[in-house]
Amino acid sequence: MSGEQQITCIEAISRNIQQIAAIEFPAYGSLYFSDIPIDSAIKVPLAQGFCVGPHCGTRFWDCNIGENRYYTSIKPNRGPWSNLAAYCDGLIDTGLSRLPPIDKTLPKSPYSYESVATHTRLLCFGRDVIHKLSEDPRVRETAAPTLYHADLHNRNIFVSNDDPTIVTALIDWQSSSIEPAFEYADETPDFAAPSLNLSLENQPADIKAELCRKAFDACLQGLVPRLSAGRALDENLLRPFRYCHRTWRDGAVAFRQELIEISGRWKELGLPNSCPYPLPTSDELVVHGREFEDFLAARRLKQRLICLLDTTPDGWVPIQLWEATKSVHQEAFDEIIQAVKNATVTDDQSMSEDDLRKMWPFDIEELLNKEPARNIDAECKQATT
Repeated sequence: MSGEQQITCIEAISRNIQQIAAIEFPAYGSLYFSDIPIDSAIKVPLAQGFCVGPHCGTRFWDCNIGENRYYTSIKPNRGPWSNLAAYCDGLIDTGLSRLPPIDKTLPKSPYSYESVATHTRLLCFGRDVIHKLSEDPRVRETAAPTLYHADLHNRNIFVSNDDPTIVTALIDWQSSSIEPAFEYADETPDFAAPSLNLSLENQPADIKAELCRKAFDACLQGLVPRLSAGRALDENLLRPFRYCHRTWRDGAVAFRQELIEISGRWKELGLPNSCPYPLPTSDELVVHGREFEDFLAARRLKQRLICLLDTTPDGWVPIQLWEATKSVHQEAFDEIIQAVKNATVTDDQSMSEDDLRKMWPFDIEELLNKEPARNIDAECKQATT
């Protein structure tokens, strides 16, 4: 596709988004046929034989390998939610449901997972913080219940063979749900993402990628203002919503950082009274700073591998490139491990080989030695993350 055709195609995609996002919904959750055999108490009626029911996203269900849920002290809270405050409770309750009833062997990580009690305390503060944020007029104005494609990437967009600027189908809707519009503020499809390859040889592709990014932003601003408004909002007002339900999976450090930042900027952001989260002591901030640097190092490593392997953040690789990608991944791992052993080229000179193995984003042994499952629809293979 030429650059001009890509931009025209992006406009066509945006017009599809416009139609979807314009639908008004009375609640947050997922879309169902109205005759679905579930309790009527968890169905919010819509017109034309549909209803809003429990959220179908995996974050609210005990269905991901290695991500157990424990409902001994907290009940499942999957919606539907009739208002933003109830949606906030759903996020925090989901975070709490990931905490085991007693401490167990924690996942290997270069940053501390800390105790269940620490996570519980952090999430209790988090509940108060996101409730306060949900009362802010700027957040409420970008919180309309909105349906959007949860995986709007190249592999799920079909175009005409005769004219690639004509979108013929969008597939893979199973995880799409009705969220506050601001939930999609950080969603950037791969066709509008900036290039991660900054080499001189890749400069023409970088320019094209930047044009596509600007075209997508302009289309959203003109065609889908409710999504564009969320993207224009200060990120500090939104990030606590994104991380609060993931503390056990990612480690408490990421969510603590968001709470520290929002607390430090509370007055600057024009929020009333004081932040419900008290800032840590100076000694606690020093410890947190070290842990957060480890967290960022792991993220930087993953971004570099995504660029090197030309894969998605969740590890999808086109099936025809699987063997070549697997080989490049092995070479990258061996090279960095050797560098760590030699203590010559590392982000952190105190990093050990064990630290690197813990923060490596793709499962090395299974990735290299086992045949991965196939995604029949997309004809892709996925690296374990």
